Amino acid sequence: MERDPIAVIDYGSQYTQLIVRRIRELGYYSKLYQPGELRETGNPAVVILSGGPRSTLEEGAPDIDFEYLLSLKVPVLGVCYGMQLLNQKFGGSVAPGNKREFGPAILKNESTGNCIFTGMSESSQIWMSHSDTVDNLPQGTKVLARNDEGVPVALQWDETIYGIQFHPEVSHSTEGMTLLQNFVEMGDHLPTFEIASFKDHLVERVREEVAGRKVVCGVSGGVDSSVLAALLHEAGVETRNIFVDTGLLRQNEAEEVKALFESFDIPIETIDASEQFLTALKGQTDPEEKRRIIGRLFVKIFFDAVGDDVELLAQGTLYPDVIESATSGSIASTIKTHHNRVDKIMELKKAGRILEPLDELFKDEVRALGEVLGLPAKVVHRHPFPGPGLAVRCPGEVTEDKLKIIREADKIFIDLLHEHDQYDRVWQAYAALIPVKTVGVKGDERCYEYALSIRAVTSEDAMTAEWAKLPYEVLGDISNKILNEVDGVNRVLYDISTKPPASIEWE
Repeated sequence: MERDPIAVIDYGSQYTQLIVRRIRELGYYSKLYQPGELRETGNPAVVILSGGPRSTLEEGAPDIDFEYLLSLKVPVLGVCYGMQLLNQKFGGSVAPGNKREFGPAILKNESTGNCIFTGMSESSQIWMSHSDTVDNLPQGTKVLARNDEGVPVALQWDETIYGIQFHPEVSHSTEGMTLLQNFVEMGDHLPTFEIASFKDHLVERVREEVAGRKVVCGVSGGVDSSVLAALLHEAGVETRNIFVDTGLLRQNEAEEVKALFESFDIPIETIDASEQFLTALKGQTDPEEKRRIIGRLFVKIFFDAVGDDVELLAQGTLYPDVIESATSGSIASTIKTHHNRVDKIMELKKAGRILEPLDELFKDEVRALGEVLGLPAKVVHRHPFPGPGLAVRCPGEVTEDKLKIIREADKIFIDLLHEHDQYDRVWQAYAALIPVKTVGVKGDERCYEYALSIRAVTSEDAMTAEWAKLPYEVLGDISNKILNEVDGVNRVLYDISTKPPASIEWE
């Protein structure tokens, strides 16, 4: 009989979500828990204590119920902060490091016979991110590996309890996946994760939670809401799907969304509210204020249509959104204002009337679920699109003239990425209008028109992003076609900013 999901205890590392993702990529079911939720993990096959930004030496630093952890009698792996915490729990100590280590280092494996290092080289690249280091080691502790400076970076305190002072989950640790697989497979009766069978679990979960109630679902045509609607349809749930056309959508998007739903015999209601949104945005230039206006107006229009008597509201919330909400606390900065945080929706959440069946899945898993549900590839592999729509790609005041330019340029950009077989090689691509006019020459006359930015990035989860190295000939084709076919633009720039410091979207 399979055990409960592999438990990853979250101490706040920016990479913690990646541990869960990597374990699922290995084919095993893993979930994230807060340090105080250890007893809620049930009967996990293994436990991993993540890294974190704080020091175990701080007063009030995140802790663990060590006696209960040992009582589980399962393999345990401490990563960075987790390793330092375990060293303290076993009677050792932690000291501030002489310098902060952040970036690549070399692991010198001193225990090739140890099962956690099976199949790994004697020397391999790892990724470090810490300031403290283990100091005194408890009696009987085995040092399994060191870095170039001789500092222990892998320890074993007990037959199945390990610690590592590096991040195996990031791609920069070249043999990190091997180590994670070796560790995870020390557990018994491992819970498997395969999206086709997980679909059946989700269908049953939806039927249980709905229990005959009527469901309202806001759809946008994006991956998450389309997969959500298809899942509800698969579960045989009576759903009222509502599509609000904000006037901030891409070219022909409303028609394409309607055609998609009709092809699956899924009913959809369209509300054309484009004039209301443009009126509300008139004169507004502050990006956060624009987001707030769009979010609140969207919710008002949506609930004006459905009324106050909503039995269940379905949302395409994904696992990273749940994790972010659960762990951000008071220290979270406002990265973006999103309409999901409007009062009305929070009221429904408190009343237990929010249905979020995708909240255990990552983006790539949602795409895989969409394929299992039979959605077309152009929907499943569609690039992310921001909730506020093209408003975030139109710095300054949003006007219909500017939106027309963005739509036409964006369509050319995306069409040519498909034509040159580049679309699926990038995470996200779009055109954004720069609120600056420049001098140019068209025909025999000087012109004074807008500059336009095109942006394409590669990413795994949008937490970080690199600019995509598109071939010069592709960029040339894109620029030439935009300049020749889009009125009002005389200059095309390619955005080569990374995230951080830049965000993926312009606003």
